[in-house]
Amino acid sequence: MEQEDRRYIVQQRKISEGDKPPVFAKVMRSKEGVFEGVSFIKSKEKATILTVPEAEQAIAWALKKKPNAKEYETKIICVGQ
Repeated sequence: MEQEDRRYIVQQRKISEGDKPPVFAKVMRSKEGVFEGVSFIKSKEKATILTVPEAEQAIAWALKKKPNAKEYETKIICVGQ
């Protein structure tokens, strides 16, 4: 059985505040493991490590649910970056 490629995190930075450190996505899931949403935290070490499709789902949720999402640059990065 193939192992899922879980080595990506979602990074977000406010466009107008380029010198400020970025924040990282912490994915919220139900007890059954169903995706419920995303919160952005300062700690890179506590960010949720995701597959690319999961990271894309987190970004899509943030763009849809956060009214000021256009003010942020959101991207998927490899854990080692």
